[in-house]
Amino acid sequence: MARKRAGGGTPATVALAAAGIDVTLHAYEHDPRAASFGLEAAEALGVEPARVFKTLMASLDPSTGSGRRGALVVGIVPVERQLDLKALARALGGSKAVMAEVAAAERATGYVAGGISPVGQKRAHPTVLDESATAWPTIFVSGGRRGLDLELSPADLVAITSATTAPIGR
Repeated sequence: MARKRAGGGTPATVALAAAGIDVTLHAYEHDPRAASFGLEAAEALGVEPARVFKTLMASLDPSTGSGRRGALVVGIVPVERQLDLKALARALGGSKAVMAEVAAAERATGYVAGGISPVGQKRAHPTVLDESATAWPTIFVSGGRRGLDLELSPADLVAITSATTAPIGR
């Protein structure tokens, strides 16, 4: 697929087009019965799972007694790995993180689970990209819907999301 400037479609492609970032769009037939949407994407696109990254939402330093919830944050890790919540919290200057509830992640991002893109969310969230991404010239992330991935450089992803990189996968 030829590299092109993203446009139309999802908030992620609109945001990338507005930022002038060139990406390659990769659409594939999504199977809603897939055990892992990320591994499904890697197989469908014919790329190593280490190059396909999933976007996960967590709550940083959740309150345990006051009823207040912690701030939502984004962790981006290869689909073949798990998010290390302690490492994510440390990378953002916190002490603890827990996975966000699916409904909260969907409300905060404007995307459905399994199609949450790190780009074009309703509002910006502190974001950490696993440092393994920097080993690749390009990586794949969700394009904002199941069955659509974006291929872009890790540097462009860091720039558009204001992310930091840290070892957050295990």
